[in-house]
Amino acid sequence: MDIDTDICVVGGGPAGLTLALLLVRSGIRVTLLERSRSLDRTYRGEILQPGGQALLDELGVLGPAREHGAVEHDRFLLEEHGRILINGDYRRLPGPYNCLLSLPQRHLLTELLAACERHEGFEYLAGTKATALVEEAGAVRGVVATRGADPVGRVVRARCVVAADGRFSKIRTLAGIGYRRQELFSQDVLWFRLSGSPPPAGSGPRDVRVFRAGGNPVLSYFSASDSVQLGWTLPHGGFRPLADRGAGHIVEQLCRAAPEYAGRIRAEITGFGDLSLLDVFSGSAEEWVRDGLVLIGDSAHTHSPIGAQGINLAIRDAVAAHPVLVEAVRSGDAGADRLRAYTALRRPEVDRITRIQRVQSRMMLSTGRLSSTVRPRTAALLSRTPLYGAMLRRIAFGTSPVRLRTDLLAAGR
Repeated sequence: MDIDTDICVVGGGPAGLTLALLLVRSGIRVTLLERSRSLDRTYRGEILQPGGQALLDELGVLGPAREHGAVEHDRFLLEEHGRILINGDYRRLPGPYNCLLSLPQRHLLTELLAACERHEGFEYLAGTKATALVEEAGAVRGVVATRGADPVGRVVRARCVVAADGRFSKIRTLAGIGYRRQELFSQDVLWFRLSGSPPPAGSGPRDVRVFRAGGNPVLSYFSASDSVQLGWTLPHGGFRPLADRGAGHIVEQLCRAAPEYAGRIRAEITGFGDLSLLDVFSGSAEEWVRDGLVLIGDSAHTHSPIGAQGINLAIRDAVAAHPVLVEAVRSGDAGADRLRAYTALRRPEVDRITRIQRVQSRMMLSTGRLSSTVRPRTAALLSRTPLYGAMLRRIAFGTSPVRLRTDLLAAGR
């Protein structure tokens, strides 16, 4: 049976579910397609900046998500052979969200979905993917939704479709929207987890770190699941030559890069299945809106893990798109001209964050003999100036105001 709805959201990540919650609380009918059958799966990003925390708390989901487990981090550190070059002290920022928060995505998505399901007009189609767009006179009017081995699927008709399906967006491809990939970072990241718990509260600061101890830089932070997440940076394409020499060779290279974790690396990294390679790149869709279509989050723009901006920008996209889509539904006009109000608000900040990330990457992750010596020391000098404090505030809270339109939300949560 076909479905008729106001907004069809494709993708049940932080961007898609945040937007869906805002819309259903505004009396808008939403059908959300998520290709995964369960939230119980592996996620990479989980660091929330203060600005993202504030918006989720205003929506009423941050507290319940934190109850499942979270870790507050006091500082962001850049270290070189044990020497701290940059100390980004989040506790010096205005409270109450003056920390980096490691919040597993599964916990956040669970609470967002539960909040959505408390409202009439919300329909969640798990294990369902969009395989085609429904178009009329050049405007998007829905999608064909397919579940499992069903070769036909059913049509979800909507006033507007929202692509929130990630950096390799199927909806973006189906819409014929080009994507400009930019190789600004020249790194891949090899992610892995090790056992370990954060220091007890009050025993000392908890840190998100980028450190260089031997070889390429490593990112690390404690996760709420009693583990340490680490990301070993490699030049683009650098993993394959290492992999050809076997998992044991990679383990030894990891031990050299992160000697403080060497014992756990040797004990817990037993093969390639314990490692996950992330192709790091930035980029932007050539268009973020079309008649009847909006792209948000990674579908619209992609970022490096440096600076922990992915989830925060996705949430801010959802908050910015919310009033535009409410007005589009209520007016019966989901044309590109009306939807471009979202692009006008979001693209300037996204471009500024991309430039900041490019500077961060060059300062922190340089691997050439000269640049790996000069740039981190330049970063250390910069961190002692008022300019760095201003940059930290932009990283933490965003570069332009994005405010929740609470006047559009029905009373209650």
